[in-house]
Amino acid sequence: MSEQGLPWTERFKPTSLMEIVGNYASAEHLLNWVRRRLEGGEGVKRAAMVYGPPGTGKTLSVEIVAKELDLELIEMNASDFRTEELVERVAGGAASQGSLFGKRGKLIFMDEIDGISGREDRGGLASIIATVKESRYPVVVGANDPWDTRFRGLREICEMIQFRRIRSQSIIVFLRKVAKKAGVAATDGALERIAEFSNGDLRAAINDFQMLATGRKTLNELEVKGLQFRIQDRGAFDVMKELFSSKSVLEAKLALEGTSMDPEMALQWINENIPNQYQSPGERAEAYDWLSRGDLFMGRVRRWQAWDLIGYALELAAGGAALARRGDYRFTRYSFPKKISVMSRTKEERGAKQEAVDRIAKENHVSRKKAAFEYLPYIGIVSKGIGQSADRYHL
Repeated sequence: MSEQGLPWTERFKPTSLMEIVGNYASAEHLLNWVRRRLEGGEGVKRAAMVYGPPGTGKTLSVEIVAKELDLELIEMNASDFRTEELVERVAGGAASQGSLFGKRGKLIFMDEIDGISGREDRGGLASIIATVKESRYPVVVGANDPWDTRFRGLREICEMIQFRRIRSQSIIVFLRKVAKKAGVAATDGALERIAEFSNGDLRAAINDFQMLATGRKTLNELEVKGLQFRIQDRGAFDVMKELFSSKSVLEAKLALEGTSMDPEMALQWINENIPNQYQSPGERAEAYDWLSRGDLFMGRVRRWQAWDLIGYALELAAGGAALARRGDYRFTRYSFPKKISVMSRTKEERGAKQEAVDRIAKENHVSRKKAAFEYLPYIGIVSKGIGQSADRYHL
């Protein structure tokens, strides 16, 4: 792809630490930690955790540090490598082998560890910690919320480096440079509005600027009046209101961005609230039809570990649910998903069942599936019969 065809976030991104916007001190902190880690100084943490909101320069700083110190950057998205096997194969191998490109060493970066969640991923997180402890090279992990209780063990072995939301004035200064390089005469009012509505996310501001300026030589504040605030850290009820009142697929998808709700949880919320939002059978049927198509993509995500399909799932589910509306938006009271409530109430029971399945499978040398469907039901019947006999004879 030619330079002209690149996204502006790539085409105009900083190439040195001095050019980092808003978080230079944090980037310098990272640089100094990597140097000390390479030198093997006393008291240096085994890894570093760069944390903060999206678009604040975490990934960019890691890339520039690797370049400035002549290190081979091994970059992986932790949410795409959820299991112990995959983490060990990619990060573990890189941590123990020398550079193939004649570099001074390596810098291993595992980004978006927030994406590691649930029972299946416990091995993945444990393997990340093991990689950190055994690695010959500096390891950096990236997180939006580092204070999640899951990361307690990881935090203890990490140098904590915070990246803060970028001030609007700093974003405006950078956008002026982008405008000059892109050949767009943008007014101060237009740039101020873009910066204000980015909510401290420089990457979002640059993306919005490119979207608005494409095909234009000039840009003023009136031409950016339709820009909306980035949705960040919003409650699920507000997100549902934003989604069901959307007038386009893009608006509906944006309603889910910046929320802590994971994609599967989002589909549960949509599923629960379609009947609340729509009284017409036709609207409900259309909304559920699109939701089912989105769920098909989520099934492929789970089966094939094809995480890049999540965007399609959300577009189909959220966009279809919003565009099923035939009239004006009607405010309604949204409900918490009943399935999630039931799962929460039965968590202990399901845990005990899973433990029993694991033990049956191990003792009888069969798969967990076979233990669950062919062994456990009969053991339950036998156990129930023994219990009734004991009651009968007062045992």
